[in-house]
Amino acid sequence: MFIKKRATLLFFLLSTCFVFSQTKQAKKTIDANWEAMAENYKAPKWFQDGKIGVWMHWGIPSSIDENRVEDGSHYGRRMYGDEDYDARNEPDRLRTVKLTQWHTEHYGPPSEFGYEKFIADFKAENFDANAIVKFVKENGARFIMPVATHHDNFDMYDSFFPWNSVKMGPKKDILREWKDAAFKHDLKFGVSTHLYWSPRFFRTARKFQKKGTPEWEFFNMDYDTKEFASQDSWNEHWYKRSWDLIEKYDPDMFNNDSPYPSIKTGKGLGVKLFSEYLNKDLKENNGKQTTVLSFKNAKENKAAFTYNLERGMFGEQQEHPWIWATDLSGSWFYRKDAFTKMSLDVLIGNAIDAISKNGIVMINLALKGDGTIPENQIKMLSDFGAFVKMNQDGIYNTRPWKTFGEGPLEIVTKRAGENLKPFSEKDIRFTTKDGNLYAFLLAPPTEDILIKVLKQDGLLQKKIKEIQLLGSDEIISWNRNKEGLAITYDFKNIPNQSAICFKIITE
Repeated sequence: MFIKKRATLLFFLLSTCFVFSQTKQAKKTIDANWEAMAENYKAPKWFQDGKIGVWMHWGIPSSIDENRVEDGSHYGRRMYGDEDYDARNEPDRLRTVKLTQWHTEHYGPPSEFGYEKFIADFKAENFDANAIVKFVKENGARFIMPVATHHDNFDMYDSFFPWNSVKMGPKKDILREWKDAAFKHDLKFGVSTHLYWSPRFFRTARKFQKKGTPEWEFFNMDYDTKEFASQDSWNEHWYKRSWDLIEKYDPDMFNNDSPYPSIKTGKGLGVKLFSEYLNKDLKENNGKQTTVLSFKNAKENKAAFTYNLERGMFGEQQEHPWIWATDLSGSWFYRKDAFTKMSLDVLIGNAIDAISKNGIVMINLALKGDGTIPENQIKMLSDFGAFVKMNQDGIYNTRPWKTFGEGPLEIVTKRAGENLKPFSEKDIRFTTKDGNLYAFLLAPPTEDILIKVLKQDGLLQKKIKEIQLLGSDEIISWNRNKEGLAITYDFKNIPNQSAICFKIITE
């Protein structure tokens, strides 16, 4: 009887502790400051495991004449002239002058044919979210992140803001279709908002607007083009629009591709939104973070969020997961003559380089106005996907190793400065999983391979049991000495890929 009572008491105490722990965890909240964010934020496992996502820039610019001159994805601001917007950058100013002239010749002066008139041409008549999501999943993606609002202030969803894709243009809730397709194909669903720059974006459109018209609201006429970041009315509007997006679509990932209200001039509404987004997730998941928060601020503590290094790369391994965001279209939004300058070989090499440095790969597709993917982007993503399929064991669910790798090609830490140079067979990158090591040669070998980092008594302290070449069944001969790990192979049988991966199985 005594033993039964003690067992019952012990069970009661353990149960109480478990319930208390769960309750305490469920009540966990993150205060609206960067210190608390840095202390509590942690990128979820699905994100670190998934490695590859697809961004979709699609909206009003996608339907403007595909033969238009280069617009840098900013047609809506350039068409109204340059004034002082590009004064610090003469080539950019001349680009704007050229586009304004082109617009006037093809559509008429901006005073008569404003940006808002392009909305009627944006019909998305062939858009099939299921087909696109299925395609990107087959070619490596484990999450998608469509643009919800770009700098042009047009919402691609059922927003309380009247200028949106449900009331105008496609007459569809585009984000809802993306989310439903992601759920159907078991992909995570993210959203990207670029709203905050919007008052500045339409600075040169102001002289053509009339008070009392619907366009007055679309062109942000109630907000100062230079001091909007200090206007409570704008910061509050940004917060309401962003929170409406979060509440309605409950994204697994929220990317803020613009500045945000600062603590000094914006009453901290930026960090308030970000912490509330995470707190909403914690509340719904028993105190466990399942969402990703990302933006570009290089000056903020990168422990507090996931850093989006748009078209840029890191030279060294990073402590915290980060995003390498690149673009297949060459212009973010679709233009017929625009395409990435990055070759397939370099795209693959850059992707593996990023993953070896704790990065996540985000590849942008620029859809046409009708909602279809251009053929050149289909081809490149398909070829990238073929590489991923063959080498997925060394990509998904992996983590960075003790060093990212070795080789002669220097990757410079820089935003808007991604590598375009070809990799060589001596450029090697590592990932690790389940105690094994994966060594990627970022170009097919033409001679026997020597991996110097893997020399005896070096960083790899375990003994090597076996080496396999992913995509091949042939036996690999190898020898490890003080110079490195030497691998010999019949190079006629190398898989026809831009890069190859050896799986190094350890004891």
